[in-house]
Formats: sequence, structure tokens, C-alpha cells
Amino acid sequence: MSGFHQRVFSGMQPTSTLHLGNYLGALTNWVAMQETHECIYCVVDMHAITQGLDVWGGPKVLTGAIREVAAAYIAAGVDPKKSIIFNQSQVSGHAELAWVFNTVARLGWLNRMTQFKEKAGKDRENASVGLYDYPVLMAADILLYKATHVPVGEDQKQHLELTRDIAQKFNNDFAERIAELGLGTGDQGYFPMPEPIIMGPAQRVMSLRDGTKKMSKSDASDYSRINLTDDADAIAQKIRKAKTDPEPLPSEEKGLEGRAEAENLVGIYAGLSGVAKGEVLREFGGSQFSGFKAALVDLAVEKLSPIAGEMRRLLADPRHIDAILGEGAKRADAIAAPILREVKDIIGFVRS
Repeated sequence: MSGFHQRVFSGMQPTSTLHLGNYLGALTNWVAMQETHECIYCVVDMHAITQGLDVWGGPKVLTGAIREVAAAYIAAGVDPKKSIIFNQSQVSGHAELAWVFNTVARLGWLNRMTQFKEKAGKDRENASVGLYDYPVLMAADILLYKATHVPVGEDQKQHLELTRDIAQKFNNDFAERIAELGLGTGDQGYFPMPEPIIMGPAQRVMSLRDGTKKMSKSDASDYSRINLTDDADAIAQKIRKAKTDPEPLPSEEKGLEGRAEAENLVGIYAGLSGVAKGEVLREFGGSQFSGFKAALVDLAVEKLSPIAGEMRRLLADPRHIDAILGEGAKRADAIAAPILREVKDIIGFVRS
């Protein structure tokens, strides 16, 4: 994307403990991207309150969850010196730009957002305006920093498309003013068109109890997921109890078709070891699940136990985490504030 500085923005909600799916689907990629991009990683606490008290449990629970997610970022290898780590509510530009974008986005665009329909369920009339408007705030999160790349899962791709639509409409609506102020970047306008990054051998981790469902924080069974706070014994027990089928592992990927649980466990092993599924099957093809699970336990404990230990160490000193988030917020605002000032100039707001 010529003309714009290569910058990554991403974030996770502090609604409950992060799990293996968050680690393999996002955090490992975030860590790798620190070496190639300027990275801004946010704890999106303003998004967390859109579904109400029953989801995030109240102010004290939310405070603890923000710190826990920040600790997970750091324990997984996100370096606060290389990347910016902060919580969204400390930078007021997110809310300010979201309001501007509310006047750019169109109801028809938001009405097409499938995630709102899924989260609101049948009782849409009782859903918060914030839940409906969530994608506009997400667009502000990204464009407030003129991020060019966004690591996203399949469930967020539609929201990123909306972000691009909002950026394009803003650029078009104010093209003359942007040119007048000399704020455009070549022929690309003021805001970049952020591109999705979907990468990694195990980007979609499924439930340990049902290989057809995504591993989720909201699943009633704790045995459906491996939490990043789980100790070695809990990790081992959950993998041993993970659902499988009676057939041995195949020797090639085609043999995983129609075997959701087998494919999931092979994918987890591939993600944790950093190799392709085919390579895992070349090593374990023909093996019974008992032997494969034993190897997966050893690998998972080796990779994940240090993260849980580091999280416990960090969470024992909440003031240290708060200091990291505060410093990150200052660095984030130093990028965001000039962009927001320019947006206000483009619109024609009077400011001192």
C-alpha cells in the first residue's frame, strides 16, 4: 500500500479469559508482526460494554479483565517496547472519530452486518445502540491511526469491509477539502484502505468437545477450551478428554475430511509446533489417538504453561500493568491526536 506507513492495528475484548484459539488465531501472529510492522495492540474495553452487565459482570470485573487481557498479550510475547499496548477508553479519539463516522456510514450498511443479528438474537429491540454501532467504532479504532493492515478472523472480515467503505466515502465526500488542505496521500485520499491479514497454520481453533464449533469463551463447558491461565495439569486433562473418533490418524490431509475432531487436534498440534498439518500427519499417521494426545499434551504444556506462569506474575502487580497501559495510551494518543485534528479541519470544525 504505497503512500501510507505500514501500520498494524488489532485488539481483543476483555469479556473473559483468553484461550488457545486467541493464542493461535491472533497472538502468535501479533508477536511475529512486531518484526515487520509498526504495531498497535488495543484492549477494546469500549466494545466490551456494548452487550451489557450480564456479559462483562460489572465495573470491578471489567477492570480485572482489562488487566488480564493485557497480561496475556505481554505473556504471549507482545513486547510493550516494540509495540503499543493500551486500553481503548484511555484515548478519547476513538469515541470522537466514531461519532464523525456515524455521519458517514449508512443504515443500509449496518443493517447488513451479520454479527449484530447473531449477538442480538431474536430480541433485537432490547439490544443496545452500541452493539448495533459496534462496526463503526471498530472503523474508528483502525482509521484513527491510519492503520494499513488488520489481523482479523473470519467473523470480523465483514466489519473490515465496512471500515474500507467508510474510509472510501469519507475520502470521496471531502476530496476537494482534503486537496485544498494538502492532506491527501497521492490519489488515495486521506484514509488508507486497510487490508486484512489472515495467517497461521491453525487460524481457526475448534471446541475440544465439538469439532464443528469454534473454540469460544462463552461455551458452558470449560473442557471445550484451553484457557491461557490453565496450569499444566488442567491442559493435560482437557486434551486427554478431548473428543476424538475410533479411527487412527491418517497419513495425509485428505484423510481428515469428515473428521472434525481429528482435524482440530492435528491443527492445534500444527499451530503450536509451527509446522503444516501434512507434516504432523507424516509423523503421526497410523497412530492411535492415545499416543498422539500424549505428544500433544507434552507440546501444549511446553508452549502454554510459561504463558500462564508469566500472566500470574504480571497480575500479582496490577500497578505495573496499569503503568504499561498508561504509557501505551500516551504513545497511541501521540499518533491519534494529529490525525483527529486533521479530520476536524477537513470537516470544518472550529478549534483553538
